[in-house]
Amino acid sequence: MTNNTNRRTAHIISHTHWDREWYLPYEKHHVRLIELMDTLMDTLESNPEYRSFFLDGQTIILEDYLQVRPDRRERLEKLIHEGRIHIGPWYILQDAFLTSSEANVRNLQIGHQDAGRYGTISKVGYFPDTFGNMGQAPQLMRQAGIGNAIFGRGVKPTGFNNTVADSDYESSFSELIWEGPDGSRVLGILFANWYSNGNEVPVDPTEARDYWERKLADAGKYASTGELLYMNGCDHQPIQTDLPEAIRVARELYPNTDFVHSNFADYLASVEGALSSELSVVKGELRSQRTDGWSTLVNTASARVYLKQMNQLGQAMLEKVAEPLAAYAATAIGAAYPHHLFTYAWKTLMQNHPHDSICGCSVDEVHREMVTRFDKSRHIAETIVEASAKALAEAIDTSEFAAYGAGAVPFVVFNTTGWERGGTVEIELDAERIYFRDGVAMDEMIRRMNAVDISGRIVVDAEGRTIAHTMEDLGLQFGYDLPNDKFRQPYWARRVKLVLEADRVPALGHKAYAWADGSAAAQAGVAPEAATASALVSGSRVLENEHLRVEIADDGSLALTDKATGGVYRDLLVYEDTGDIGNEYMYKQPNGETPLTTKGLAAEITVLENTPYRASIEIVHDWAVPASADELFEQEKREAVYYPERKAQRVEHTVPMIIRTVVSLERDGKGVGVRATFNNQAKDHRVRALFPTDLQANEHRADAIFEVAVRASEPSAEWQNPSNTQHQQAFADVSDGSRGLTVANRGLNEYEVLRDGRNTIAVTLLRSVSELGDWGVFPTPEAQCLGEHTVELTIITHSGDGAAAGAFALAYQFQVPWTAVQTDIHDGKLAAINAPLYWEGEGIAFSSMKLAEESGDLMLRWYNMQPAEGELSVYMTGDFSRIYKSDVLEQAGEDVTPADRDEPLKARLGKCEIYTLGVTQSE
Repeated sequence: MTNNTNRRTAHIISHTHWDREWYLPYEKHHVRLIELMDTLMDTLESNPEYRSFFLDGQTIILEDYLQVRPDRRERLEKLIHEGRIHIGPWYILQDAFLTSSEANVRNLQIGHQDAGRYGTISKVGYFPDTFGNMGQAPQLMRQAGIGNAIFGRGVKPTGFNNTVADSDYESSFSELIWEGPDGSRVLGILFANWYSNGNEVPVDPTEARDYWERKLADAGKYASTGELLYMNGCDHQPIQTDLPEAIRVARELYPNTDFVHSNFADYLASVEGALSSELSVVKGELRSQRTDGWSTLVNTASARVYLKQMNQLGQAMLEKVAEPLAAYAATAIGAAYPHHLFTYAWKTLMQNHPHDSICGCSVDEVHREMVTRFDKSRHIAETIVEASAKALAEAIDTSEFAAYGAGAVPFVVFNTTGWERGGTVEIELDAERIYFRDGVAMDEMIRRMNAVDISGRIVVDAEGRTIAHTMEDLGLQFGYDLPNDKFRQPYWARRVKLVLEADRVPALGHKAYAWADGSAAAQAGVAPEAATASALVSGSRVLENEHLRVEIADDGSLALTDKATGGVYRDLLVYEDTGDIGNEYMYKQPNGETPLTTKGLAAEITVLENTPYRASIEIVHDWAVPASADELFEQEKREAVYYPERKAQRVEHTVPMIIRTVVSLERDGKGVGVRATFNNQAKDHRVRALFPTDLQANEHRADAIFEVAVRASEPSAEWQNPSNTQHQQAFADVSDGSRGLTVANRGLNEYEVLRDGRNTIAVTLLRSVSELGDWGVFPTPEAQCLGEHTVELTIITHSGDGAAAGAFALAYQFQVPWTAVQTDIHDGKLAAINAPLYWEGEGIAFSSMKLAEESGDLMLRWYNMQPAEGELSVYMTGDFSRIYKSDVLEQAGEDVTPADRDEPLKARLGKCEIYTLGVTQSE
């Protein structure tokens, strides 16, 4: 009941929840959007009593509409300026857990930029249909100047008698206080009766009385005030053009209720003014844990895994490679920062981020188009990376390599992660080129390139040390340059591929190397490479360096010893296969089924690589799994049987499941690399990799949005689903305080900590399903994901605190590719080893380096991974005029410029704080 029985206000907010693509392909939804917007504008202009419309919180709708209706721009702008159409604050309505931290920020930034061009931004923290909500949403909203969050999932309201019962995942009312892990609070509004509870309001008085009797009672049951919210719309809902008349009828029927065609700003102000009851405080992530577990939609994290892998790479290329390289080039050498290209690339990528897109829970046509968008966005990022790396390389002083002879080929390795980095790097180099413009006959060009002598070469670094490497002769190669002032310039080249061990490349910086003649280098005083202390491979089954020992059993499982802690982790990397008779949203194992595993299955084990810097062993499992679910499953899908109630089993007939796994260890590596390839020919199943930790812990940690989230390993008492899978970004971790195991991934967003007595981390590699699910019958045969798949993980051990020990930093670095570029011998203003800044901070993660579009300032972002204060020290190596504290919208705040410019900036970060600095360069 409400706490105001005498007077109440029904706030009716017109909207449409616009899934850009879902059960129809994008363009079919697009056509319907054009019709909806045409009707909306006509209605607003012809009927002043139809006061306003909320455009679903996403500005991309404006782009999609004007793409087809550019002639209506002025009419649209006028209605927005008049406050009749409310836009922003997002660019798209993204999924909360499957898009990266920085993607969430870019979504806010671009949404604000686009809405700002129309002169108005709806400051509404709108999350209507995200499949759960990230814990840092309150802090992100506060930093964006938004004091509220309006959402539909993740919290179960439980109070029907106005009693307050605080807990992590429940609320007494539809109004609540949502608190982030840093302590930020916003007013939360839960769509307790969904975002369609005011849909299709009747005009007929008899129908209207029945309608409002139910609707007033339903909203009042959860509301803490007499300000009741009614959302007049739903998914792809057409405009209710007769709403003003329906409101007049409602007023006549219920004179003690104020029926208002409202908007979110007015509704929120009314609620805040009327609050008198103590609201429940819900904290952190909202993941529907206080439910039976059957409707969390969590298994969208493993639907169409290939999309998640493409997304991880696309995000990393933009935020962790292209942006920092372009920012480095802009601040260090004055290169132009391509804001326009970044916006276009981010928008193209984010068009794949709506919850029905990135979650893999749409019809097949939708996801085919997504693959093209991923490629388009990545191609832009790669072009920016190439240009920035080339510009920086041309400004790096490589003149010292001239001492190694005229044939020395310099190259530069860039580390665009936030921590110093070492490891294996690959680069293709042209030992020599001959251009078509030189006028040499084709056969002579080819003869000369084939005759180039590439023997006796070594790799040296900028400190004059010989670097361990291997070389592969790629032979004759065609190539071309695309100069800015000439026609394309084709050439023939003699190309090689180098694989080398990069060492101590500074964070966000670079290190120069050269591929040079060994004799010339020796004459210049370069010492030959020192012999390694010991080989990395023992026999055919053991990999070992000073940090780790990996023993491979007959069945291909690993026993991993952490030499620092003495901890041994056994039975790692056993594969598991189970049936899946669920859908794109939710996993359902057939009743009574026993999982198949590779435990005890003899594997073929072969040493692939044993170099001074890296060794690799291949493990081949010749496995077989059931071909599909049985015929009953087809019937259950046709009849739309609710998936938890399905009785289907798997067939006895099997198909091959050959898994080729390469396990690798680098000389100085603190993690074990895993790369598995398999050709999936089975349907209706799930494949996971198992990593038993054998650590005693009731909770675990997982990388989330600007947060290392702490989650209970045991579900709540209400939980009935046998499965308890969860979302992850870069890693999942189990620790007992003294020892810990972190499993990092690339684009494998689903894991589970099993209740098996061993606290096993199970990472989903593939889920094969055949229907969309949800509200109808939508076959999706391509969601079976038949064909070749490759997955990559790394296993990291630590001393109990993954943040402080650096395990989480290694997991973040694992997601970011190296960048390397060939150059020539020349003078330059940048040293051969250099970085634009240096920083320190235990338990603090670096997130982003870019330039702000409005100010042109360098923007740097970190976040505190721990629920305790941390200290950040930042030393800028270049000239600057000021440093200020900023926010996620890149607005200038408090000046924190050090009094002594030669001293580092020191800042105290609050628990789990997202901390952004702006740096203004000197003129």
